[in-house]
Amino acid sequence: MEMNEPVTGAAHAVEALGALAQEHRLAVFRLLVQAGAPGMAAGAIAGAVGLPGSSLSFHLAHLTRAGLVTQERRGRSLIYRADFAAMNALLGYLMENCCGGAACAPAAAPEATERKSA
Repeated sequence: MEMNEPVTGAAHAVEALGALAQEHRLAVFRLLVQAGAPGMAAGAIAGAVGLPGSSLSFHLAHLTRAGLVTQERRGRSLIYRADFAAMNALLGYLMENCCGGAACAPAAAPEATERKSA
């Protein structure tokens, strides 16, 4: 899937979900979602998730190829951001035709479980 390309079918959804189906990549993506529009520098991400630079680069490249993360060079730093449009498109694809057109059940509140910090 190319960066910023909307999720338009099963192949794109599988690629995006496959990128998130790994513990470190999921943690990085969640961290970038929490960071919001300003994004984060690669060094700050590495420190927050406890990954060496080479491993982090591999995971960020995977997320970027899947279209879930964008990258911008700012001086000597690379700034990474979650691509919220791609994330929303993926969720939209997953929820398409939810409940067969009938009114859906109310949204469930997240379970109160102990969360690891991303």
